[in-house]
Amino acid sequence: MSEKHFLYVADPMCSWCWGFSPVIDRIAETFGRTAPVRVMVGGLRPGTSRAMRDKDKDYVRNHWQHVHEASGQSFEFAFFDLDGFVYDTEPACRAVVTARKLDAAKALPFLAHLHRAFYVDNRNTADENELADIAQDFGFDREAFFETLTAPETREETQGDFWFAQQSGITGFPTLLAVEDKQARLVTAGFQTWENLEAPLAGWVAGSA
Repeated sequence: MSEKHFLYVADPMCSWCWGFSPVIDRIAETFGRTAPVRVMVGGLRPGTSRAMRDKDKDYVRNHWQHVHEASGQSFEFAFFDLDGFVYDTEPACRAVVTARKLDAAKALPFLAHLHRAFYVDNRNTADENELADIAQDFGFDREAFFETLTAPETREETQGDFWFAQQSGITGFPTLLAVEDKQARLVTAGFQTWENLEAPLAGWVAGSA
């Protein structure tokens, strides 16, 4: 029997990924026994060092509004009252890799937890100490999480995820691939509803499509 899985490439600070979060959770719940969801991070804005300017805030606020309208996901727009926020997504991506290293089964639910921490609770997911606090809230041991988060090999593994996304031609998130016997096919590059994906994914999992 052929081995199947889904490869989900996302970023914890990508608003469309937050919009897609209930859909990927539903995919994992529905098809996970036959085709588990494996999580990789794509790196939306890794290494950003400049604080957000007003025009940056306007651009991001517009995206958040579109995602809310398309998905119904909640956002706390008080975020845009913050001054000096540096939208570097590398630490949050590294936190997902950390969760994956500590317990691969928790990578997807922890990604959703990070999304909510940032978009609903306006927590600073670009800060390593805050990420360790968020991980503790989720159920990880804070000290073990922080140690893994800051380890050189975790940084390297995160960069490896970014490299994979780039080499695969993935330019936007969320991206979902269906993988069978090491052959990948694109399910979606961007947000989609469960209603649009349920039937074709059920067919692929069952081997009829």
